[in-house]
Amino acid sequence: MKIPTNKVTAAGLLIALGIIYGDIGTSPLYVFNSIIGDREVTEELIIGTLSCIIWTLTLQTTIKYVILILRADNRGEGGTFALYALVRRRKKWLVIPAMIGGAALLADGIITPPISITSAVEGLGELASLRGMPEDTVVMIVIVILSMFFFLQQFGTASIGKLFGPIMFVWFTMLAVLGVVHVFDDLSIFKALSPYYAIEFLRNYPEGFWLLGAVFLCTTGAEALYSDLGHCGRDNIRTSWIYVKTCLLINYFGQGAYLLSHRQPGLIITEEIKKVQGINAFYDLMPEWFIIPGVIIATMAAITASQAMISGAFTLISEAMRLNLWPKVKIRYPSEEKGQLFIPAINFLLYLGCVGIVLYFRKSSNMEAAYGLAIIVTMLMTTILFANYLVLHRVKAVWIYAFLISYFIVEMGYFVALMDKFIHGGYITLMIGGVMFLVMYVWYRARKIKNRYVEFVRMEHYIPKIQELSNDRAVPKYATHLVYLTSANNPKEIEHKIIYSILNKKPKRADIYWFVHVDTMDDPYTCEYKVEHIIPNDIIRVDFRLGFRMEPRINLMFRKVVEDLVANKEVNIISRYESLASSNTVGDFQFMVMEKYLSQDNELPFLERVIMKLHFWLKEHSLSEERGFGLDVANVTVEKFPLIVAPVTNLKLKRIED
Repeated sequence: MKIPTNKVTAAGLLIALGIIYGDIGTSPLYVFNSIIGDREVTEELIIGTLSCIIWTLTLQTTIKYVILILRADNRGEGGTFALYALVRRRKKWLVIPAMIGGAALLADGIITPPISITSAVEGLGELASLRGMPEDTVVMIVIVILSMFFFLQQFGTASIGKLFGPIMFVWFTMLAVLGVVHVFDDLSIFKALSPYYAIEFLRNYPEGFWLLGAVFLCTTGAEALYSDLGHCGRDNIRTSWIYVKTCLLINYFGQGAYLLSHRQPGLIITEEIKKVQGINAFYDLMPEWFIIPGVIIATMAAITASQAMISGAFTLISEAMRLNLWPKVKIRYPSEEKGQLFIPAINFLLYLGCVGIVLYFRKSSNMEAAYGLAIIVTMLMTTILFANYLVLHRVKAVWIYAFLISYFIVEMGYFVALMDKFIHGGYITLMIGGVMFLVMYVWYRARKIKNRYVEFVRMEHYIPKIQELSNDRAVPKYATHLVYLTSANNPKEIEHKIIYSILNKKPKRADIYWFVHVDTMDDPYTCEYKVEHIIPNDIIRVDFRLGFRMEPRINLMFRKVVEDLVANKEVNIISRYESLASSNTVGDFQFMVMEKYLSQDNELPFLERVIMKLHFWLKEHSLSEERGFGLDVANVTVEKFPLIVAPVTNLKLKRIED
């Protein structure tokens, strides 16, 4: 797997524009509209909030993500789980912020497409002929676009993905041109460059602090900078950010100057006035003849932003599965391009979520209440994980505490301000994120509960018995090659259930016993194996070391290992049946998958009992163990065995005599 280079190239910069900046790039569509709300447009409001926007983009996006967080690359990969993989061995509890951050990012993936596409389509209401257009019309257009968008996911984005870069270049250039045209409407807007006006606004403007919730929408795509690090490299992201930030700020200045020059003292912008006069801080910058092309470009940019979030959600789920934080689901690879994957179940869930959001909120101004809360939670979790990354890299404690305290204060401020929107729709985000977190936590916790009671035995104690069984012709041969998947990290140990399966539960005679172990590595693209001949040509153990980004296609990988061993004359796979050996016929391979079910004979504490029941319910509705490991079901035998994690100890059974 080729690792992305950090070399700055024109192609790399264009890819960065298309993949990374969709979410943050479409924020001018709704930020100032959210700020104005139903307030009177005053110089204090516009200059104060614009100053907050400038310094939010500087502190959160430029300094935190572009300069600092991008340093924490995991062999070229970024994102919540890539960062967690770097620090997970330091503290066990770090899995909690990783799960919260991942769940919040998935929730954001459900909010981003509706708000971006709805904001773009609402621009049609700026046309005099369509002014006062019914809400239902906008809702139907948005749902049609979303339906086509999610339907096309199954075919991959290899072909249309090449258009994302040019589309976003046109979009950002349009933002800059529109801003430049109107920035001279009121030159006092440049006072916003001073942080003084942001501070004064927060101190003196009535309920100014709570407006930080609207201001924060300008930086909601910052997390994508880090999540998509693997697609185009750190230096391409940093270089392209200069152009992106310049275009964004020019447009915000243009919107602010236009609002100041056209303000009417004492006029409060109500919903009725917006409908009648077609007031929209973004689309008002456009001449009427350009509105339709502008809406088309904005919609294409919104679709690009949505694509980045959906692709990010697919990648996030695939990483979570490899880190044992999500149930196994079917993954398809629509093209050969790196990072191209499609998860049907997640695609369907995201589609239902997006359509539900559109039908529930109906207008972008209502969706703003649910937006931002998920991302600030992810940012807080990234701050915690990155602080631990700095500790591992032996950065001076004073700098670690400076980073942690300053960003914790800033981000908690945004979090509190965004919580003001909780009852207006923010609860939707937290509900979605909460469900995602619950799935991750149940899957992770159940595995810990099961592992407490997994019994490992020393392999050496059972080798003579296995050899004896292998040579016992009185027992019918089960398979020439019998392959067990084992979770034992120590090659000298094996699960007792596997020994029980071979020797006790209908003894399984084979010529060669293979034990296969898969270890998930912190390095995303590790793809290695090692072989230990416990008893040459009789008992062999194969350890696969796969990065958390690698698909565990064990069937193919195991076949390659066997081919290598045969080529090196380390193993003889010819059938030992006399009639087949004479013609050099290769023996059959049979994979054994041990599937657990929760035994009724358990006495678990209430919480653990709930977790285990949820775990097995999720397991029932997720991909089977054999499909999850990429095994050919024709060569797999599934053997069920009871999971007794807490045996009943107080059974009162009394014998009576006749």
